Amino acid sequence: MIPAGLAAAGHGPDWAAWLERLPRLTADLLAEWSLAPDGEPAHGRTALVLPVRTEDGERAVLKAGFPHPEAAAEHLALRRWGGHGAVRLLRADPHRSALLLERLEPRDLRILPVDDAVAVVAGLYRRLHVPALAQPPRLSDALRRWAGELAALPRGAPVPRRYVEQAATLAAALADDPDVDARLLHGDLHDANVLAGLREPWLAIDPKPWSGDPHWEPAPLLWNRWSAAVATGDLRGALRRRLAVACDVAGLDPDRARDLTVVRVMVNALWEIADAGARGADPDRDWLTRQVAIAKAVQD
Repeated sequence: MIPAGLAAAGHGPDWAAWLERLPRLTADLLAEWSLAPDGEPAHGRTALVLPVRTEDGERAVLKAGFPHPEAAAEHLALRRWGGHGAVRLLRADPHRSALLLERLEPRDLRILPVDDAVAVVAGLYRRLHVPALAQPPRLSDALRRWAGELAALPRGAPVPRRYVEQAATLAAALADDPDVDARLLHGDLHDANVLAGLREPWLAIDPKPWSGDPHWEPAPLLWNRWSAAVATGDLRGALRRRLAVACDVAGLDPDRARDLTVVRVMVNALWEIADAGARGADPDRDWLTRQVAIAKAVQD
């Protein structure tokens, strides 16, 4: 039942143990929730997704996820949205990281031209950015922590020091902004996390919720579909256009979106450097170059 791609992934020392438990967990959930398998299993980076039918014959999917902090509040966000702009939650067992969700179509926004896809995502922002919940992590706390970690990054790190220092300064200042925790964020909204629906054209999936600032959201639209931006022959122009379209459709402040994008891509670089160091490996230079290119493009 476990797809090869999921079995081959690795997410720390608890991953193998979770994979070993997964077949029994899935069987238990199918029995307890009166579900019948209805297709081949699929997977994301950290979850098995099994098409099922409910006792009433409704088409749904059972999502059994690897427990990790980013997904801890997924069920809360989906319940708060109630199917408005996002996949509908039918049932949840957060202690077992299990969700029963409405079934969507397998098509995502990558079938659309980039500008059209960005406009769809930005349109979803207006629906998903409802008042924040108490449970998801607060962006202000993370910004405060990242400001210190960025400032402590060695000067010999393989990213321009001026962007590191700029991001540290911006993060510290934004952490004290009273509006920075005001809204519920999806946290990872981009083309591959928006699927075609039956009751609506497009619906968001797989949130990594934050209590945060809507201007935090557009950055993944810049680092995804990277080859398409490069292929334009004007990387700077392509990235700036994506951010401009997102801000225009969603009614975001371009300057604040720029600042939080700079912070977010430099945090990506920080994580890559730290993860590589922990593995005793060299950081992914292509990924670091992408983050620096975004920071440069949105402001130079």
